[in-house]
Amino acid sequence: VLGFLLQNFMFISMLLAGSFFSSVLKGFNALQLNVSVLWLIPHVVLYSNTEMSSMFLIKSSLRSLCQSIEYSSRTIYLCWHYLSDAVREGKNQYEKAFGVNSKDLFEAMYRSDEEMVKFMHLMNSIWNICGCDVITAFDLSPFRCICDLGGCSGALAKQCVSAFPESTVTIFDLPKVVRKSQQHFVSNQDERICFCEGDFFKDELPQADLYVLARILHDWTDQRSVELLAKIYQSCRPGGGVLLVEALLYEDNSGPLTAQLYSLNMLVQTEGRERKASDYSRLLSAAGFTHIQIHNTGKIYDAILARK
Repeated sequence: VLGFLLQNFMFISMLLAGSFFSSVLKGFNALQLNVSVLWLIPHVVLYSNTEMSSMFLIKSSLRSLCQSIEYSSRTIYLCWHYLSDAVREGKNQYEKAFGVNSKDLFEAMYRSDEEMVKFMHLMNSIWNICGCDVITAFDLSPFRCICDLGGCSGALAKQCVSAFPESTVTIFDLPKVVRKSQQHFVSNQDERICFCEGDFFKDELPQADLYVLARILHDWTDQRSVELLAKIYQSCRPGGGVLLVEALLYEDNSGPLTAQLYSLNMLVQTEGRERKASDYSRLLSAAGFTHIQIHNTGKIYDAILARK
């Protein structure tokens, strides 16, 4: 049961995210117990967390999902209030949920420093748990210079340099995201990780052997995705490539349930959607990439590697 809950934590937390859950969560935070009280086991006359609960539901754990659950409750769920409007209108619901214009998607998502840091914690927790599986899906050791576009908190970059010690990673992200990442997530001791500020649609990309797009293309339309991939193709060194990390739908669109739910979340929050492997292959081919390889991890996120 806990395995299912963890796999679908974003959407289960949204179901629990009413005012009652929020008040209970505050109480648990005050007691430094968080929601792990839901999985207590008796021990003499006291109670303690199971090993899995301590790993995923205690804030001090390196693999904690607390930040993800809180972000889902206090931000994502508010957009889901307007799911029927999103279906009718075919666009995200930031204006109704938060009163902000979403013409610039990430200006809406990062509408305050506090909200931006919350989102960065969300991404940090996701890649602390799921990052190793997708980074090691292929042998990336031949790619010595890697650029993580939209690298956010740097959690995936850390997984990358840990798995491939000879590689260096440049995190490319918006200036304000880079500043917060340096302040809160990536220390100066991470010598093989550096930063480059910019907007990947508007600014020149740093040259690299491999570009990583992890949970990036699902934010955007097909047209904007090809635009970004074509730009990467031009910047990529000969023999280099691009690694996509996304939750892949089955080819008949029958599942997985998690990816289907994520696609609904893309509808209420972004301009994009989740896609099938064949959809991403088509986008990559349109941008010029070849030798496209698909790796289904059997978990939430899958990996696609394509070459220039």
